[in-house]
Amino acid sequence: MDGATDGVNQAIAGELQLMDPRVRASRELAGQLLDPDFVEVGGSGRRWTYEAMLAELPDHPGSSLEAPRFEPSDFSGVLLAPGLVHLTFETTLGELRTRHSSIWRQAEEAAGWRMYYHQATRVPSGVE
Repeated sequence: MDGATDGVNQAIAGELQLMDPRVRASRELAGQLLDPDFVEVGGSGRRWTYEAMLAELPDHPGSSLEAPRFEPSDFSGVLLAPGLVHLTFETTLGELRTRHSSIWRQAEEAAGWRMYYHQATRVPSGVE
């Protein structure tokens, strides 16, 4: 496997882990996947930082084993530069459909790949 494919696969694996309710409910596990410089612009337009996301992620949709879970699809990724991957994908959570764009960067070897930036956009019903 080449570096580009490996990096994209590692970033996709990280995204899938961040959709796991057990990871979302754990500050420690989620913190291992988010870069300390993490920023997100959520579907609501709110700007999230690393600390704010870790503090509130356990209460976000998709964070409970008893509630609906994220159903991801259409992953696409590209290596932008060594150690920097851009992903796009969609999720559904119940009736909510969202498009996502994230940037993952490779930290020190032990830390692996971490999400540096994330943007989510809600897709209105009827939009392809």
